[in-house]
Amino acid sequence: MVHGAAGSTRTKILTMLYQHQHEYLSGQDISRLIGCSRTAVWKHVRELEHEGYRIDAVQKRGYRLAGTPEGLSEAAVTAGLRTEKLGRSIIFYDSIGSTQKEALRLADEGAADGTLVITNEQTAGRGRMGHNWKSQRGVMVTMSLILRPDLPIDQTPQLTLLTAVAATDTIEEITGLSCGIKWPNDILYHGRKLVGILTELQAEASFVKAVVIGVGINVNADMAEVPDELKKTAASLYSLTGRKYNLAEFVQLFLLHFEHLYQLYLKDGFKSIKPLWEKRAVSLGKHIRVRRPEGRILEGTALGIDDSGVLLLQDGSGTIRKIYSADIEWT
Repeated sequence: MVHGAAGSTRTKILTMLYQHQHEYLSGQDISRLIGCSRTAVWKHVRELEHEGYRIDAVQKRGYRLAGTPEGLSEAAVTAGLRTEKLGRSIIFYDSIGSTQKEALRLADEGAADGTLVITNEQTAGRGRMGHNWKSQRGVMVTMSLILRPDLPIDQTPQLTLLTAVAATDTIEEITGLSCGIKWPNDILYHGRKLVGILTELQAEASFVKAVVIGVGINVNADMAEVPDELKKTAASLYSLTGRKYNLAEFVQLFLLHFEHLYQLYLKDGFKSIKPLWEKRAVSLGKHIRVRRPEGRILEGTALGIDDSGVLLLQDGSGTIRKIYSADIEWT
């Protein structure tokens, strides 16, 4: 993470270069718009080049962004952002233990609604049910979004299902792959996991202070480099399509889809999201095994979700049980 005025100025310059990638920007125009000297612009451009950016500098024409290092940057995400609120405040780290842990800390300190914490490398991430989630450097989207919705506590898990819909819509729009959702939030393609989602809550009594939603999308990872035990259960979009993708585009489009669904949800409730989730669901109607957080195992048929997003499981005796949180697998 780059701190201070120098970091802010450099990010502004880089954002301008991203926004005008197909033309040259004069040092004079940049200095005027940013509010610093042309010498300062030149120094910041040199620093960006040391960070791995390729910037063409042509006398009497100015600067043009010719190439970028692999991965993400605050400027890359900001330059093409089309949301009204989400991601308008970005906290970027080149490497961090956990975006989720940092977002929870920032939310507790009063970070604004819609703040996005994002990184190029996560070294100590957490998934649902205590699972680990580690990201390869510069090839995955690993981010946590801070929301401050006016919702009852018992409705906040619905945001997990909303997130899953936004993620599947994003993947399909960019790659053409039609993915499924395994309740409540695993995004799968032919049974192999592409996306992990973790939703956590900060609350006082019955008042929701903040909801933090962590999202990891396996975009450009080389599956030959992942542990053998994951190769049968996980995949990357690169491994499925043979194409490398722009990570910033994934972040921008996900935030746009999420914001649209979120506004719809706040206006009309979960009934507006439920059919969109069910359309993608891969476990409905199937016989599944449910492993609850306390270790108890249930088996039965997944009937669907109720109007609050809770999974309905019909066991062998015909009893319909409500499952609020669990890992599920097909039998």
